[in-house]
Amino acid sequence: MASMEMPQMDIKEEEHSEIKIEEHSVESEICQYRQIADVDTSTNITTNGTILGNIQIIKTTNRDIVQVKSREKSYKCNQCSKTFATKQILVFHQRTHTGEKPYQCRQCDKAFAHTHHLVSHQRIHTGEKPYQCSQCDKAYAHTHLLVNHQRIHTGEKPYQCSQCEKGFARKHDLVNHQRIHTGDKGFARIHYLVIHHKTHTGEKPYQCNQCDSRFACKQTLTVHQRTHTGEKPYQCSQCDKAFTQKHYFVVHQRTHLGEKPFQCSQCDKGFSQKPNLVVHLRTHTGEKPYKCSQCDKGFSEKQTLVVHQRTHTGEKPYKCSQCEKGFAHNWILIVHQRSHTQYKQYQ
Repeated sequence: MASMEMPQMDIKEEEHSEIKIEEHSVESEICQYRQIADVDTSTNITTNGTILGNIQIIKTTNRDIVQVKSREKSYKCNQCSKTFATKQILVFHQRTHTGEKPYQCRQCDKAFAHTHHLVSHQRIHTGEKPYQCSQCDKAYAHTHLLVNHQRIHTGEKPYQCSQCEKGFARKHDLVNHQRIHTGDKGFARIHYLVIHHKTHTGEKPYQCNQCDSRFACKQTLTVHQRTHTGEKPYQCSQCDKAFTQKHYFVVHQRTHLGEKPFQCSQCDKGFSQKPNLVVHLRTHTGEKPYKCSQCDKGFSEKQTLVVHQRTHTGEKPYKCSQCEKGFAHNWILIVHQRSHTQYKQYQ
């Protein structure tokens, strides 16, 4: 079959041409026979009577004018008032009403409304991570995860809070932060709400294959399984310590950086962890929320209450490995153990 000869354009590679889209002019780089990203592909365009992709070329003495005419949105959804330029886009849209998911995963029971969602999902089974970071060895299954990761290297924080000066690398982190200002106690994502509902229903669908433990969230199961495997994927580059959870790793790194992001509003003290700040603030407020059920004493920390309650129960959980003595406090055990080592030195 003879190939169709493409009409010649009187412009050089990478020459700038003017694109007119619905009476608005913009500048864009194009080269001969290249698809122009700025032009909507759902447009109906002719090129001096001949179709050239989605571009209409009008010859002028100085440059080629690329004119785009918007196609009429003649395909209307019978469930809502939305209209679309092509029948295929309408079909995709209607699946939001019908719930149709024709693309089935062969590895599990999940189905999807669009093929690209199925392709992304299948990477869970194959382990494929085609999006590689150019700054380090990390790779990701999805482009948006790579973009978020790269902001660690660039320091970019494109999501800015309108109430204060804080910036965030990820949009959902900004949404969570804004609740400080609004007082909203909702959930940033429906996924978080689903997990929260399980605390009411008691549902724990994720079971450990090493023991009888069950969990409401898959991520919690993953972290738990590391207690069996001994895996510690978060390695500190400054020392030999490694961690099972990212949170502990982030907190640890602050010991090297000297970072104390949680600042007391009453004095100059700063803290590397928010719970430490919360406890410290009670030294200013005098709050003692942990009450002993046996007497009237109150405590600012839960652990202090636990230790106190041993004076009522007589519990002595810290046992000496050299003799039969037990102690209510760990520090008393440490002092006691020195009596054994000192005795051996003088024998």
